[in-house]
This record gives sequence, C-alpha cells and structure tokens, in this order.
Amino acid sequence: MTTAAKYMTADEAVRLIKSGDHVYIQGSTSIPEVLVEAMARRGDELRSVTLYSGFAVAKGPAPYCRPEYKDSFLVDSFFVNNATRDWIARGYGATTPRFLGEVPSMFRDGTWPLDVALINCSLPDKDGYVSFGVSADVATSAVECAPVVIAQINKAMPFSYGDPVIHISKLAAAVEVDDPLVEVPTPVPTPAEVSIGNHIAEYIPDGATLQIGVGGIPNAVLHALRDHKHLGVHTEALTDGLLPLMESGVIDNSLKAVLPGKSVASLALGSRRLYDFMDYNDSLVFKDVAWTNDPFIIGRNPNVVSINSCIEIDLTGQICADSIGERVFSGIGGQHDFVYGSSRSQGGKSFIAMLSTTAKGISKIKPVLTPGAGVVTTRFQAQYIATEYGIVDLRGRNLAERARLLISIAHPAERENLERAAAERFGYSFLRLKP
Repeated sequence: MTTAAKYMTADEAVRLIKSGDHVYIQGSTSIPEVLVEAMARRGDELRSVTLYSGFAVAKGPAPYCRPEYKDSFLVDSFFVNNATRDWIARGYGATTPRFLGEVPSMFRDGTWPLDVALINCSLPDKDGYVSFGVSADVATSAVECAPVVIAQINKAMPFSYGDPVIHISKLAAAVEVDDPLVEVPTPVPTPAEVSIGNHIAEYIPDGATLQIGVGGIPNAVLHALRDHKHLGVHTEALTDGLLPLMESGVIDNSLKAVLPGKSVASLALGSRRLYDFMDYNDSLVFKDVAWTNDPFIIGRNPNVVSINSCIEIDLTGQICADSIGERVFSGIGGQHDFVYGSSRSQGGKSFIAMLSTTAKGISKIKPVLTPGAGVVTTRFQAQYIATEYGIVDLRGRNLAERARLLISIAHPAERENLERAAAERFGYSFLRLKP
C-alpha cells in the first residue's frame, strides 16, 4: 500500500466528482472554499449532484447557488447556514430536519448515501496524519463513510487531537492551499447582556461542566465566571470566550467524569488566536458530534450547565430556535441534546437566555409562537429562562404558572398584552395567581 499523498490541483481533484454523486461539504469555519469553487466551475457539465451541508460560517454565498446550476447541484442542508440561506429561502434548495447529533447515523446507516467528502485539513504531522482541525462534528462520519475523500492541505488549519484525523495516504486527492479560516468576531456584550450573564453566573457552581453557545450573552456569562474554580468544558462549539478561563486555570476539567482533564468540543468558532491555541494542544479533544451531543454521555458529568439562546418562546414554554415564522433560518444544532443531557446530570441545569425584545422592539415572549415557527425545545424540557429582567424556572410549573413567570421577565411594555392573552387562554387558573 502506498503511503504517498496524491497531490494535484483543485480542478484536477474535483474531476473525481461525477453526475449523480452525493457530496458532503465540511462546515464550521472550515468550508473547503478552494475545492468548492473548483467544483462549481464544473456546473455546466455536472447534473444532479446532491450537496450535503450543515452548520457553517462561510465567507459569502456558495458559488454553486446560482440559478443556472439549479439542476447541477441539489442543496440538501441539515443546518441552514449563511452560504445557502437565501438559496433555500428562494425554494431552490432544501433542508432536512434532524438533530445535529443524529446526522452521523444517517451517513453510517445509508439513509443519506455518500460518494465524496470535501474537507479542509492541516499540514501532515511527522507520521503523515492530517487533522480536519476545527470541525470534527459531522466531518468525522462523512470521512468514514465516503469512498472518495478530497482534502485541502491548508497551512491555516490547526492540528487538533481526537477524532478528526486521517492519514494522508487515505485521501483520494490532496490540494495544497494557504486559505485563511473564517474568523468569528467576539461580540462585546451590551449592558443588558451583561446583566443576563451576571444573573446566570450566580446559578453556576464551582466544578460545573459547561456547554455554551455563541454570542454576546454567552460571552457575558463566561466573563462573570472568572472567579469560579474547577470548571469543565463538554460542548458543541469551542469559542474565544472560553480562552481566558482556560488560560487562567478556571477551566481545569478536574471534576468531570467524562474525559477528566480535557476540554471536549465538536467544532470551533472564533479568531485566529483560538485556532493558534488549538494547534497541537493536547488539553483539547475534538470528537464526533454523535458522541459530544449524546445526552447519555453528557449526563454522566456532574453539574452540567447548558446555556443556549432562542428566537422566541410562547407562554407555555415552547422554544423556537431555528426559524422566523415559516422561514428556516438555521437549525437545531445541539440545543435539544444538551437540554436533555443536563437534565440527566446530577445537579444539572439548562438555561435559555435571550434579550426580551428583538432589535426592532418585538417581544420574544409571545402568547403563541409565530405561525410556522418550529419547536426546537419542547415545553416538557424547558427549565430556566433568562432575560435582562431576571430568571425564572419553569420546571414543575403548570401552564398558568409558566405564563405568569414568563410575563414577569418580559419587557414591561409587553406585559399588559401578555396578561390579557394569558387570562383569555388559561382563565381563572391564571387570574388567581398574583403577579
């Protein structure tokens, strides 16, 4: 068996893609843009190539999302990202609902056939192994299942330990590039977000294991944890907000039951500083999303604290996090998995954190969800809900009690309308509850 890499140009590499193939495109901040652009240049000659795409932050619209290529490339996304969002909204592409943690099983059992995987990898180590760095998530299973794996060998990709590693001899084609990864700016929390972060931090004990999302509120929570001790990380996304806590030793993973001493993630989203921190850092382990997001594995850690966001919530606790009305904006990601996983953890807590209104001043707490909105976290699973007006715990509360609690953390200008809606819906069981 040869151990040599099969280096070629991007245009030569994508000749391995045939009409009718099913192709996986790696996501996170590591879309293999050079390969994708080369594939798109074949749009006039290819037909019915199904493209699987998931969670990703792209540099811009996907080059294959062009009307003249509507029969060449058939986009099937299991997490709508910025590269394909408009294309899918216009009806050219499709999205398949699925928990992100269950996508690998769809590849492995053949529900979604795979012929080719396009990935973005680090330079090889001394033994000839390359890492797909910032994106183990779904890429691990796609590389396992696709007969043809085509990789960018990218100077900009960090080498991460864990599942996202393959020997360079296993690649059908390798293309040398120096293509910077997308960087996700670290948002500066607003005063309202700082308030939410401080509220949530008070509920987090020393020794907790964190799963935390992306944005101003998560960063505010992390900043408020700087005086905590012995925190752990078992999360879907590793972000810049975690760096100060890892560098200062606040995060030492010493009290975790699953991979103690290691910060565990499935993907990374951040700046070049984060990617450089990851490179050959054996305190970090990146794992297949089917493993990181398994609620039974999550729940083995004590004091799991999951912090996620949403688009809107109704008065019964139904949480929409993937769509704006009928328009699918993103996907489920790991919210459901970690909400459930935290409920299985001894001392576990889950938080849905949000500003009380949108940027346009529309209440995110609503009598009923917007028609067409999808329920990501059911009212049977909702626990702590946080806004800048406080935190309420819905666990064990009946529908009328939930409505009263949620109204108490809504924007003051919206509370009267929500009161009327709750009184009409729940009647005396709501009215007898004092504000």
